[in-house]
Amino acid sequence: MNYWLVKSEPFKYSWDDFVKQGVGTWDGVRNYQARNNLASMKLDDLVLFYHSNEGLEVVGIAKIVKEAYPDPTTDDNRWVVVDLVPVEKLPNPVTLKAIKADERLKDIALIRLSRLSVQQLKKEEFDIILSKAYGN
Repeated sequence: MNYWLVKSEPFKYSWDDFVKQGVGTWDGVRNYQARNNLASMKLDDLVLFYHSNEGLEVVGIAKIVKEAYPDPTTDDNRWVVVDLVPVEKLPNPVTLKAIKADERLKDIALIRLSRLSVQQLKKEEFDIILSKAYGN
């Protein structure tokens, strides 16, 4: 299993919007590294949902339910999307400030590549963030 983090501006597409929708298509990505990450996602991989610009916090866990296929928002076949479903809202959102304050997360892409909208996480990074959400 692989672990990921996706970023969305909550005023455009929030966790609550995602939950209401039920199945979200992660479309409109136009960064090659983010596109390559989408293409690498596999069925049942787990994904942290991060509110960017407003909130600056990890708010939920999602799961990949459909692997990469052509992005329907463009005729350019270089771009792909995946489908994901919400698994659970985190009991305590994990802020960017808390992530930056944890030495174990100093190399996380969220800090190093802050503009990248689709990021791979190591299992340890994923687990550390979840432990913060659950107060462990």
